Amino acid sequence: MMRRSVLIGTGSALPTRVVPNAELAEKVDTSDEWIVERTGIRQRYLAGEGETTSSLATAAARQALEAAGVDGKDIDLIILATATPDQTFPATATIVQHAIGANGGIAFDVAAVCSGFLYAMGVADSMLRCGQARRALVIGAETFSRILDWEDRTTCVLFGDGAGAVVLEARESDDANAPGILATKLHADGSHNQLLFVDGGVSTTGDVGKLRMKGREVFRHAVVNLATVLGEVLEETGFTPQDIDWLVPHQANARILEATAKKLHMPAEKVVVTVQDHANTSAASVPLALDCAIRDGRIQPGQLVMLEAMGGGFTWGASLIRV
Repeated sequence: MMRRSVLIGTGSALPTRVVPNAELAEKVDTSDEWIVERTGIRQRYLAGEGETTSSLATAAARQALEAAGVDGKDIDLIILATATPDQTFPATATIVQHAIGANGGIAFDVAAVCSGFLYAMGVADSMLRCGQARRALVIGAETFSRILDWEDRTTCVLFGDGAGAVVLEARESDDANAPGILATKLHADGSHNQLLFVDGGVSTTGDVGKLRMKGREVFRHAVVNLATVLGEVLEETGFTPQDIDWLVPHQANARILEATAKKLHMPAEKVVVTVQDHANTSAASVPLALDCAIRDGRIQPGQLVMLEAMGGGFTWGASLIRV
């Protein structure tokens, strides 16, 4: 018998305020045409008063719990991926834990920026398979709008706020084709710190800081690193790109999505794309897109779904799941 982490529910949440490109063009030197041509983004959601990373995470978590048919008290592990926590401490995961009535289990945050959800999934999968928990709530949630420099048109147009969540359950089976997480590969390379980072922090400047990015260099590394890590997962599992039913990538930029799919020889119709509606929501990006594709019926039980992401630092990773 083998023990696998099975995806039993997904959920997502967005702020109430929708900001189209035209609205941004009134505040910064840009245009709808410029943004769409370079990124594919047409709008994003921005958190308003009273909307926080924890409130979005909690809303996504509740939706995922409902889809899974379980209560908060049934969750004994919560891992929340975010680069924009409510507080320096305690972990935002503990705020969600209390809100859903899961007090007493394990709850902590993971900081791997846009790859955070993949990192959180990898950790949750390991803990479920070794018996440290039975059901896990894995969340990616961000309010990136609060670390953006709204005078820098090269970055402020790229990001949005939101949250996505999944419920994983440990199950045993002797069927090699049983659902569950099949493999996860994670990487990091701190030598690229200055290509995508926030110029502040508790122990350096004493303030939050603002996001800074060298876009061309990030693009070049992203296409190479993502194609490589996807290949690693396929090699471990014995599948080919043609076996994959859906690729759910980090929604950073339409050009990166196209280039990555091309490197893998995957047709565009197999790639879940939501960047036009949500922009880059960092750690929330992958679970948001996953939830959209499950709820609209594209992703069906039994299908093979590849998740991938790359974020500042750099961090990157991929995970293959049979739904």
